[in-house]
Amino acid sequence: MGIKLGNICRFQSGGTPSKGKPEFFNGTIPWITTTALNGGNIGKESAVDWISEQAIKESAAKIVPAFSIMVGTRVGVGKVAINTMSMSTSQDIISLLDIDESMWSKAFLCKFLQAKGTFLNAQARGATIKGIKIDVLSELELPKIPIEEQQHISQIIDKVKTTIAIRQRQLQKLDELVKARFVEMFSSCQHIASMNELCSIITDGTHQPPKFQDNGIPFIFVSNLVNNTVTYNAEKFISEETYGELYKRTPIEIGDLLLSTVGSYGHVAVVVEDKKFLFQRHIAYLKPKHEIVNSFYLHAALLSPDSQRQIEEKVKGIAQKTLNLSEIKTILIPLPSIEEQKNFEVFVKQVDKSKVAVQKALDEAQLLFDSLMQKYFG
Repeated sequence: MGIKLGNICRFQSGGTPSKGKPEFFNGTIPWITTTALNGGNIGKESAVDWISEQAIKESAAKIVPAFSIMVGTRVGVGKVAINTMSMSTSQDIISLLDIDESMWSKAFLCKFLQAKGTFLNAQARGATIKGIKIDVLSELELPKIPIEEQQHISQIIDKVKTTIAIRQRQLQKLDELVKARFVEMFSSCQHIASMNELCSIITDGTHQPPKFQDNGIPFIFVSNLVNNTVTYNAEKFISEETYGELYKRTPIEIGDLLLSTVGSYGHVAVVVEDKKFLFQRHIAYLKPKHEIVNSFYLHAALLSPDSQRQIEEKVKGIAQKTLNLSEIKTILIPLPSIEEQKNFEVFVKQVDKSKVAVQKALDEAQLLFDSLMQKYFG
């Protein structure tokens, strides 16, 4: 038998002081929103604003005692953190107070709530901004186990999380190594060419949403490019017939590049597998002229600080920034000899071998983390 979360704590909602009252601000009390909830411990560095004692007395804002559990219930449903100092929160956060620490490990409770994130999001309701009510949290059923076992479980999961963080940092450092080598080799290159000169095709994915099905050929989105590689873990698929119709627009081959252009713009990936797939219009399709530009060189060039600066300057829009195809064509890239580019490719492929090993270790650690969360929290 378990025990309901509402039976082991008291829930306290937050509040936002009126911006129309300057006396409520420039105080000494850190005030946070759900953006601060990182799954771990948070302190004053997470403050969005600093409010006054008067704001606590005369507005809906309340003090959350140090080492309380905070849970996002709107605009970040299911996100959690523990505050290391007294602070105040927005109304989108519920704090769990008065927990008997002789019976319950707060670290364990945080992990329990993280494991319930998908469920909590499924319970969110609302016309414009979805959220959950306190009742949803209150009814969550905890496994009733001794605190020593809770602490042991929490420590096991923390060790795996540490391994995941180490592997992620290793991947980041390997990416930085490639960027540094690019700058070292080509920062003084005098020959400059535009993307329009370097590519025989610059277009984008299909503009008409295709008919999707449960399996078949992957249809990928910008989210499949976020690590600057193509991932094929698609949620949507198309038929061979649909693929045949749409492939003519984007005849993808090994060595072609994809560039995200909307929302999370500026991510670049080289196609390295002979695999059928298609993609949405928010991804640009670039076919390099291989006689003058190497695919791996072009990939690194587009990810270089100078190219990313150009992309940032060329995006348009306010609510949803977009990099237009016409602007992609004007991006300027240093163009060394094809021999120098191929030497750079050799270096990149050496680094990629290391990345494959690290990624494999990361995937294994993530799989272990997921299985542990499932095992202990269901």
